[in-house]
Amino acid sequence: MDGLTVNVPIPVPAADDDVQIVRRIVAGDHDAFELLMRRHNRRLYRLARATLRNDAEAEDALQDAYLNAYKAIAQFRGDARLFTWLSRLVLNECFARMRRDARRQNVLPMLDDCPDDEQMSTAMDPMTTYDHSAPDQAAARAEIRALLERKLDALPSGFRTVFVLRSVEEMSVEETAQCLDISEATVRSRHFRAKVLLRESLADEVEKLGPEIFEFGGTRCDSVVAAVLARLRDT
Repeated sequence: MDGLTVNVPIPVPAADDDVQIVRRIVAGDHDAFELLMRRHNRRLYRLARATLRNDAEAEDALQDAYLNAYKAIAQFRGDARLFTWLSRLVLNECFARMRRDARRQNVLPMLDDCPDDEQMSTAMDPMTTYDHSAPDQAAARAEIRALLERKLDALPSGFRTVFVLRSVEEMSVEETAQCLDISEATVRSRHFRAKVLLRESLADEVEKLGPEIFEFGGTRCDSVVAAVLARLRDT
């Protein structure tokens, strides 16, 4: 290999990549904006869905936030990550929708509903139904995901949004505080309480299922019995 030069590509820092994408969008490059959306779609949708607790509303809010982002993209200066900036726009749209819904229903918007310890015991409603007949691992994973989504939906919104940003999107405490316009101490407190609520709720679910956990019946039970009887007949 003497005399050969191997060119190893140098990774582009995410912040530099964000700035380049923004510059292309500002210059009128629609392909760059499509790249931005495809790059951040899943994470921003999760944030909108966690905030609004409704699939269709989350999709609509995400679309409106993207339109707002396109109009204001020239204001992005790279002081924070592009995802952080976009998250703030998504949350603003979600909160605006929650305020509008609250006014229509003549109730106060619950953007910051973090109950005290006495209220927490009733904040997480137990799951009422559970399908134990999943035919394969994919179906089982889908059921587990649905269970976790229901438990997340049951969290007070102030805890739920912090949990998604910190535990799902893995944003830093500082970034989460910037997105939600709250103190870092509040982020830490709500993240801790959210995890406690989820653990307690899932533990209650396990206790409720009791002997149904690791259920061994139906065809699985029949096959083991048949196999043992067959081996006994051969002895």
